[in-house]
Amino acid sequence: MSDTDAKGGLRSTLWKALSLDGNFYENARHTAKTTRIARTIVILAALSHMLGSAVILLINLASLPVLVVALLIDGLSVVGGYYFWTFTIFKIGQWCKPNHVTYKELLIPIGYAYAPQVLNFLTVIPLLGRPIELVLSVWSLLAVIVAVRQGLDISTNWAALICLVGWPLVQIAIGFIQILEQRLVQAF
Repeated sequence: MSDTDAKGGLRSTLWKALSLDGNFYENARHTAKTTRIARTIVILAALSHMLGSAVILLINLASLPVLVVALLIDGLSVVGGYYFWTFTIFKIGQWCKPNHVTYKELLIPIGYAYAPQVLNFLTVIPLLGRPIELVLSVWSLLAVIVAVRQGLDISTNWAALICLVGWPLVQIAIGFIQILEQRLVQAF
């Protein structure tokens, strides 16, 4: 990340990450500031997901304890999914290009690639929630493919293949957590 990008801060970083700018992902360097911004994006994505879930849980008249537990699980699932997906990409990347990048170095561009998930609160729009969730998920997948392509210096096809290994697992886990939240609300 250049000095001008670093000065732009979170808003500039979000915009460039959302635009799938390959040069932006390629120039993401491991510094204290870039690590902080990447983590902030992932935390904002988790909070946005939690906000969307909170509205739905409140509409379904979830009790306060169920609401708190469900939202905690929801937020942790987004953060956990980020670390898990990055780890699968790192391991497969090590197999393709040994000793090319470290796990820590991948956390930054993949954290940036979570930028579309910051818009997850839009899933509360009636009748459009699920389609919006799918669009944001695919947008994040595309951003991660760009980040991996640039970070590992590999072809787009290889990057897509690497990213598609962990992506379905993350999507299944998110679906499972949503079903768990629904069952919690129904049970209590």
